[in-house]
Amino acid sequence: MDVATVLKMFGVDASGFSISLGLFLLFLALLYWYSIYPFSVLQQCGIRHPKPAPFFGNLMLFRHGFFDAHKDLINQYGRVCGYYLGRRPVVVVADPDMLRQIMVKEFHKFPNRMKLRVATKPMTDSVLMLRNEQWKRVRSILTPSFSAAKMKEMVPLINTATETLLSNLQAYAVSGESFDIHRCFGCFTMDVIASVAFGTQVDSQNDPDDPFVRHASKFFSFTFFRPIMFVFMAFPALIGPLSALIPNKSRDEMNSFFVSCIRKIIKQRDELPPNQRRRDFLQLMLDVRSSKECVSLEHFDVVNYADEQADAWPQATEEAANGPGHHSAESLRHPQQKRVMTEDEIVGQAFIFLLAGYETSSNTLAFVCYLLAIHPDCQEKVQREVDDFYTRHGSADYSNVQELKYLDMVVCEALRLYPPGFRFARDVEQDCVVNGQFLPKGATLDIPAGFLHYDAQYWPEPEKFIPERFTPEAKASRHPFVYLPFGAGPRSCVGMRLAQLEIKMALVNIFKRFNVVASEDTKVPLELKSSSTLGPKNGIFVQITTRDNLDNVSW
Repeated sequence: MDVATVLKMFGVDASGFSISLGLFLLFLALLYWYSIYPFSVLQQCGIRHPKPAPFFGNLMLFRHGFFDAHKDLINQYGRVCGYYLGRRPVVVVADPDMLRQIMVKEFHKFPNRMKLRVATKPMTDSVLMLRNEQWKRVRSILTPSFSAAKMKEMVPLINTATETLLSNLQAYAVSGESFDIHRCFGCFTMDVIASVAFGTQVDSQNDPDDPFVRHASKFFSFTFFRPIMFVFMAFPALIGPLSALIPNKSRDEMNSFFVSCIRKIIKQRDELPPNQRRRDFLQLMLDVRSSKECVSLEHFDVVNYADEQADAWPQATEEAANGPGHHSAESLRHPQQKRVMTEDEIVGQAFIFLLAGYETSSNTLAFVCYLLAIHPDCQEKVQREVDDFYTRHGSADYSNVQELKYLDMVVCEALRLYPPGFRFARDVEQDCVVNGQFLPKGATLDIPAGFLHYDAQYWPEPEKFIPERFTPEAKASRHPFVYLPFGAGPRSCVGMRLAQLEIKMALVNIFKRFNVVASEDTKVPLELKSSSTLGPKNGIFVQITTRDNLDNVSW
């Protein structure tokens, strides 16, 4: 009995069934083609990569985070390799000479960070996500907030938050209990940002469940490994309609909370007479809402980069590298624009400043204390330097805290071992060749700072904590693009100076008064999470003692 006879017995028209079956098979063939057709891009460019799975590419390689996955990829496929994040081709670049070209010398070909289609307002209005001319205009307005003069004004505000931190640490010293110092620093950094940036008092240190901290922590719980993210990776065209149809309660609550807080502060500022308005990060943005002043969108890269980075990194932009006043033909084609910001842009910058400053600074402070707790000899060196510092100065401020050379080396080495921003990305805006490697338009460049920080070619015994790696002589002898805790070039971290000041002011006060001691709850090695920023997976537990009494350690 043939198939047609069987179909006829069940009342099914054979010709109609054949057409339906043919259409179904055609649909499956087209769906399979859709699932794999982007996966030829990297091979055509000669970029080695693991075999991708239909629809999802190599997404599953990163189910435990990106930090270790980068190391495995590069070790197996080379310093320029690739993978597919869903259907998007990604080129991993771990060659420092090539990175110098991408991030500085040929920056105009890679001016934008990776576009996240799942991002929503106010995130999309932040300097982190803005693109092209809009990014340049906003960045030129933000940078004066972080000048040396502005940092000096912020010291008393940081000191106020530091006094509360020290009071809380004193309570732990008295009790002798082991505690999560990372949580303490999260509250401290939130208080600093709220005060320094927005002139508002947030007492999260005395109220660890403060709404600011609770909502900020939701931002960093993002992961690709949720069912809806798998759908977005496979069918990016569905992101818009599905995002509207499927509510994200956690994200919406977080956005609503911060946006309402920021808009409330803006309203309060507008109601104050000009002579009573505080000169801070937020006010600087509010002042240019209707400014008639114009700004060059090219020149700011050189001037501000030199101002922000002179004390730290030796990299320079293309103009700086070619001498003062040099402008490429590319830069001369761009006209000036008015120095203005929309209210949505102001809210976007405030939003990202709160969130980014909260997580990265608190992680760094916690990692420094952890490393000094398990390396007491280094902690003693820090304390001797701090004691000598206070003998000479009596108090810390923006200028004299720069004298703490060993403390600076400790912080730099902590940022090498545990860089909160352990990876960052750039979009390829046009087909181009960099150092002999063809890079296709539409691909994303993945810059694995975490891998570079552990590269044994540049860092002997990279797993060890050795602050002396950052003596002036050692830094001068090393390739500058193997150490990227704040990025490099025009899109480097705009808040680097504030982060460094906040971290050093807290540490100099802590180690003047306390010893940080490893306890039986201190995990060695630490378990890390690396989905968004690099941080401790389960906190950092230590004990703390006053410096004149080491007898109350309980283990």
